[in-house]
Amino acid sequence: MAPTFRTVMGAPGLLKSIRHRWPWLRHVFADGGYAGDKLKGRLAKLGQWTMEIGKRSDKAEGFTVLPRRWVVERTFAWLGRCRRLAKDWEKTVASAEAWITIAHIRILTRRLARYRYCRRLFESAS
Repeated sequence: MAPTFRTVMGAPGLLKSIRHRWPWLRHVFADGGYAGDKLKGRLAKLGQWTMEIGKRSDKAEGFTVLPRRWVVERTFAWLGRCRRLAKDWEKTVASAEAWITIAHIRILTRRLARYRYCRRLFESAS
């Protein structure tokens, strides 16, 4: 399998950039496309990383749920509910990042409001 651009440039660059923001991060879940020695070698230069590759079984036929992949798919589904993020309309990466942040803020505030409302109902019933 020939290495793709994301294998060679994407993951190490991303992990290098987030290392300063979240220095305690050490374990990475990755797709089967990131399997191989080339990425492991690049990550070894960046620090102590452990990597878990989510691979599909050779015996699997048709659709199968891959471990930990549902977390990523679920997050993309939540973000897809924001109409602005349904298509790639943004001209700059900064603009796209801002809209993703706005979408996450919207999700979080709705959850907090729902939690507070449910908690208030529970306390009044007691």
